[in-house]
Amino acid sequence: MKILIIGNQNQVKEFELKFEGHEITVVDIATVDDEDIESHDVVFDFLLDEAPDNLELYQEIEGLPVFVNAPKISLAEQTYISGGVRCLLFGFNGLPTFLNREILEVSLLDRNTLTKLEEVCHELGTEHIVVDDRVGMATPRVICMIINEAFYTVQEGTASKKDIDLGMKLGTNYPYGPFEWCDLIGVNHVYELLEAVYEDTKDERYKICPMLKKAYLTNSDND
Repeated sequence: MKILIIGNQNQVKEFELKFEGHEITVVDIATVDDEDIESHDVVFDFLLDEAPDNLELYQEIEGLPVFVNAPKISLAEQTYISGGVRCLLFGFNGLPTFLNREILEVSLLDRNTLTKLEEVCHELGTEHIVVDDRVGMATPRVICMIINEAFYTVQEGTASKKDIDLGMKLGTNYPYGPFEWCDLIGVNHVYELLEAVYEDTKDERYKICPMLKKAYLTNSDND
C-alpha cells in the first residue's frame, strides 16, 4: 500500500518497522497538499490530537481511510470540532512503544466502517483490535494509570524508582518498569493522556500525582 504519514521522523520510526515493505511517505503538516493526500491509499496522522483543525485536510475526501493518533482525544470530539467527515476515520494508538506490536489498537467513529477497517488492516498486514472511542483508548489508559500510581508510591516514600521498575518487571513480566516506560513514552504524553482521561471520567484513579505533574512541568524526571 501507499501510506502517507503526517508527522515527523521521530514519531514514525516504530511505524516504519511495523509496516516495512509498504511504500511510506512522510510529510510535515505545513507542506502537505491535496495531491499528496489523494495519491495515497491510506493516511496516518500522528499530529491530529494536538491540532484537531488539521482534519480539514482530508475530511471531505469520501472513502479515504484515515487513521489519526487518538489516545488523547476521541474521534467523536475531533469530528464535533470539525463539523463532520466524509473520509473513513479511524483512531490508532500511535504513542511511543505502543505501535510496533503484533496487534494494532484501533477505535471507530462509525461501526458501519468495520468491514473497511478489516480490509485495510489485511492489506497492511497487521492484526487489529477495536476498542471504544474513548479518551485513553485501552492500553495507554492502563499503562499510564500504572505509571501514575508508581509516582504516588515514590512520593510516599514506599520504594525507589529502581525498586519499583525491577519489581514490576519481575512480578508482572512487563517489558519495562513504570518509570522506564514513562521515559520511553515521554512524560508529556503520560501527563496529557491522564489529564484528558480524568477530565472525561472524573475518576479518581486518573488524578495526577503531584510528583508526576512536577516532572511534566519541569520536563525532568531524574530524581
